[in-house]
Amino acid sequence: MSKVALTVNGKPVEVEVEHRTLLSTVLREALGLTGTHIGCDTSQCGACTVHLDGRVVKSCTVLAVQVQGQSVKTIEGLAPSFDASGARLHPVQQAFSECHALQCGFCTPGMIMAVTGLLQDHPQPDDQQIIHGLEGNLCRCTGYVNIIKAVKQAAQMMQA
Repeated sequence: MSKVALTVNGKPVEVEVEHRTLLSTVLREALGLTGTHIGCDTSQCGACTVHLDGRVVKSCTVLAVQVQGQSVKTIEGLAPSFDASGARLHPVQQAFSECHALQCGFCTPGMIMAVTGLLQDHPQPDDQQIIHGLEGNLCRCTGYVNIIKAVKQAAQMMQA
């Protein structure tokens, strides 16, 4: 067992883990951040996508001991501020909702985390950049048309 100190969604945490424990397991089971979904355990689906020190990663491919001293952002930490009417959505979350870019919702947290990373690197992405940026995230429900539309809308919202 090892103790791992890291920052998750802006808060310092320390967890004791076995050396083989995945970051996705720590997020879900030890920290209760169940927005990080486990869809395949083979890094194929992208449902577990998070940001690790600002980089988009699939948390099922990272051992918890590898994140010592690093910062993780999950879907729960994407838009932590609130206004008088309730939770305030990140522009990507808002665009996904407005463009109907989700159906069952299982892939949505990972997809949104991938898109926020994409928009950090490409604030005004073209279709090919969007398709390339979403290659590692699978959706079995939507057909991607509205997801691409949501990415474009989010990019416009973030530029305004």
